[in-house]
Amino acid sequence: MSVEHSHHHSNGNGNGNAIYDTNGNDEIKQEVKEEPMPSDDDDMKISELISREKKEKKKKKRKVDSDEDSGNEYKPEKRKSSSKKNGKKNSDDDDSEVEYKPEVKKQKKKESKKRSRVSSEEFSDGDYSEEDVKPKVKTESDFDAEETNEEERLRKEKEERKRLKREKKERKRREKEAKKIKKQLVDSEEDDVDDDDGDKKKVLSCFAWILDLASSCFKKKKGGDKNKPSTSTTKKDSKKEPPKKRVKKEEDVADVWEWWKEEKKPDGVKWNSLSHMGPLFAPQYVPLPDHVHFRYNGERLKLGLEAEECATFYAGVLDHEYSTMEAFNKNFMKDWRKTMTTKEREKIMDLKKCDFRAIDVFQKEQREIRKAMTKEEKLKIKEEKEAEMKIYGIALIDGHRQKIANFRIEPPGVFRGRGGHPKMGMIKKRIMPEDVIINCGKDTEIPKPPPGHKWKEVRHDNTVTWLCSWTESVLGQNKYIMLNPSSKIKGEKDYEKYETARRLKKKIHGIRERYTEDFKNKEMRVRQRATALYFIDKLALRAGNEKDVDEAADTVGCCSLRVEHIKLFDSAKLNENDKKEKEFVVEFDFLGKDSIRYYNRVAVEKRVFKNLKLFMEGKNPGDDLFDRLDTSTLNEHLRSLMDGLTVKVFRTYNASITLQEQLLKLTNPKDNVAAKILSYNRANRQVAILCNHQRAVSKTFDQSMEKLEQKIKDKKKEVKEAEEALKSARGAEKEKAQKKYDRLKEQLKKLKISRTDKDENKQIALGTSKLNYIDPRITVAWCKKHDVPLEKVFTKTHREKFRWAIDMTNSSEEEFVF
Repeated sequence: MSVEHSHHHSNGNGNGNAIYDTNGNDEIKQEVKEEPMPSDDDDMKISELISREKKEKKKKKRKVDSDEDSGNEYKPEKRKSSSKKNGKKNSDDDDSEVEYKPEVKKQKKKESKKRSRVSSEEFSDGDYSEEDVKPKVKTESDFDAEETNEEERLRKEKEERKRLKREKKERKRREKEAKKIKKQLVDSEEDDVDDDDGDKKKVLSCFAWILDLASSCFKKKKGGDKNKPSTSTTKKDSKKEPPKKRVKKEEDVADVWEWWKEEKKPDGVKWNSLSHMGPLFAPQYVPLPDHVHFRYNGERLKLGLEAEECATFYAGVLDHEYSTMEAFNKNFMKDWRKTMTTKEREKIMDLKKCDFRAIDVFQKEQREIRKAMTKEEKLKIKEEKEAEMKIYGIALIDGHRQKIANFRIEPPGVFRGRGGHPKMGMIKKRIMPEDVIINCGKDTEIPKPPPGHKWKEVRHDNTVTWLCSWTESVLGQNKYIMLNPSSKIKGEKDYEKYETARRLKKKIHGIRERYTEDFKNKEMRVRQRATALYFIDKLALRAGNEKDVDEAADTVGCCSLRVEHIKLFDSAKLNENDKKEKEFVVEFDFLGKDSIRYYNRVAVEKRVFKNLKLFMEGKNPGDDLFDRLDTSTLNEHLRSLMDGLTVKVFRTYNASITLQEQLLKLTNPKDNVAAKILSYNRANRQVAILCNHQRAVSKTFDQSMEKLEQKIKDKKKEVKEAEEALKSARGAEKEKAQKKYDRLKEQLKKLKISRTDKDENKQIALGTSKLNYIDPRITVAWCKKHDVPLEKVFTKTHREKFRWAIDMTNSSEEEFVF
C-alpha cells in the first residue's frame, strides 16, 4: 500500500510522520507512530475488542467526573487515528476517532502544558493505558469513505485558493490603473499651481475624489481578505452567507440633476459656469510594417506617411462597390495626389495601376487579431476607454457633472456619403488643435491643447450649448462637441420643443383656416406659401433648403421641390391594392434627408390641385415648383401666427397627436402586456410612416424569421401534447396539467405576436420618431394607465434622456394629455 506525502511535511528527526496544520503554522498538530495493521497472527479477538471498548467508556466517564472536581484544569481530548490525513476531523466518526486538539489559544500553550502535566498525575497508571490510544479497527468501506471526503475537501480548498488569487490579481491591477489616472490628474494640477483660475482644479479634484473612493473600496476589500478565516478550517460549523447582489448605478459619473424643479434662467442664457478638458484627438497614424508593400504598375513604392495613410483608406473599400464607382475613384485620386511628394505625383498617375492588395490583406489580418483577443485584452482596452471617458467625457456645468456626447474627434478617412453623393471618395483631413474653437466659462481654466499646439480660438459664449467646434474639410460643415442627450441643456431644449407643439394644438384650427383662405389669394407668393404649408401640415414634410447640386447630394424638402418631383392625376389609385380610384391625386417622388426616397400618392383638395397645375405651367422639369418661396420667409410668416412656431414644430405636433389618437384607437385594456406592446408599436408605426422613417430590410431578416417560425412550430407541438395530457388527467393531476396548458398557450401567443410585429417593422424605423418627434409624456402616461412596464417601450437611452418626462408624469395625479 503506497503512502501519500504530497500534503505532509517531515519533522526532520526520522521518527514517524509529523503532520502540520494546513494553515502553515510551525506547530505540530499531531505525531503518532506507525502501527502495523492487525493480522491473523495476532491474539486479538472480537470479544476482546468489545470488552476493551466498554472499559474505555467507563474510564472516560471517570475522567469527566474527576475533571469536574478539579475545576477548569486542562482536559485532554480524543486522539485521532494514524490513518487520517492532514489532521482533519471527520464528523461521521466522532465516537470512534480520537483527536488531540487543545481548546485553549496559542498564547496560553505553556500554561496548558503545565496543567496537562498536573492533570495527568492525578490519574493512576491503570486509568490511562496504551489501549486508550489504540485505534479502532476499521473496515475497507470506512477507509474509502474517508478518502472520498478528503479528496472532495482538498478539491474545494484548491478552487477557493485559485479564486482568492484571481481576486487579488484583479484588485492590484485596478489599484494600479486608479493610481496612474490619479497621478496624471495631480501632475496636471501641479503644472497650473500658479494660475488664479480654480474651476479646473475643482473638476480635477472631483475626478481625484472618484478615484480615491474606488481605491479605498479596493483597500477595504483587501483588508477584509486578510481577516477572512482560513479555507482549511471546517466549513460545516459556520453558515455561508449568500453573496449580496451588487446594484449597478446608472449614474456613476454624472449627476442626476432634477433641473425641471429649479427656476428657469433668463432667455438666451444656457449656463453660468462651464468647464471641461477639451476634445480627445484621433491617435497618430502607425506606419505599415516593412513586409507590407504598395505597388504601382508592378513596382514596389515606399510612400510618405501622409500618402501611405490615404492608401490604407482606399484599401479598406476594395471589397465594397465604392471602389467600382467612377465618381468615388476620381475624387479619391484628386485628393490623394495632394498628399504626395513631387516625386510620387510624377510617378503615380493612374489609379487603375495602383495595387493595394497587400495593404488590404494586412488590414484583414489585424481585424482577425482584434477579434481573437482574449477577455483580459478586451477588458484592458475597455478600461482604457472608460478612463478616457472619466477625464474627457465629463463637463462641469453650474456645479453639476454632466456627460459629454462625443468627446472624440473623428479620425481622418475617405468620405463615402449616401445616395450617390457627388463628393464621395474625397479625403477627410485630420483635425488638429489649430482647427478647433473652445467654448468655456470666463472664470474657469482653459483646456490645455496637446504639447506643441494651440487652439484656433477660445470663446466664453453662454448663449450656445456646444463645447468645441471645427469645420470639416469635405462639406465645409461646422461640427460640434455637445453634451449628452440626458444632460440638463438638452432636456430643457426637448421640453420647450414639446411645449411649443402643445401650444400649436390650441391654434392649429385657426392656422388651417388661414392657409385655406390663402389658396385663392390673388398674390402668387401668398398662394404658393399656403399650398406649401398645406403639404407640411398634412404630410409632415420637412421644410427643405436650397442646395447647390455640385456641393451636396440632391436632397430636397417641401420648399425646394422641383417640377420633376411631382405628377398630377385627375383620378388614380393611391395603392396598387385599392379597388377604387380617387380624384385629384398628387404623386411625390424625391430624395429626402439622408438620401432616403420619399414616394407617396395622396388625394388633395380641388383648390390645391388647381394651384399645383398653375405653378407648373411654362416650367421645365428642373425648375422650382415654389419659385417665390423659401424656408426663411415661410418660418417668418409662421412666427407671426404664433410665437416660436417653425416648420419643425408642425412635424413634432403631427407625430405626437398621431400617436395619441392611434393609442386610444388600438389599445384594448383587457389585453395582456405583449398584446398592448403590439398595439403601441402599431400606433408608433403610423407615426414613422407619416414622417417617412424608413430603413433597409436587414440581411439576416429571413434567417431570423425562419428561426421564429421553427419556434412557433415547436411550441404548437408542445401545446398539442399538453392538451392531450390535460384530457387524460384525473384528480389533482388535472389542475397541474391545466396550468401547464395555459402557460404554453400564452407563450405561443407571444411568439405569434412577435412574428407579426417583426414582419410589420422590417422596413420601418420606430426608434427615430420615439426619440426625436413624439412627446415622451404620451408614452409614459400610456404605460402608467395600462400597467405596462416602461422598460418594455423605452430603452435605457430613452429613460435617461426623458427622465424629466418620467418624473413629471408619474408624480402628477392627473392623466397627461398632449
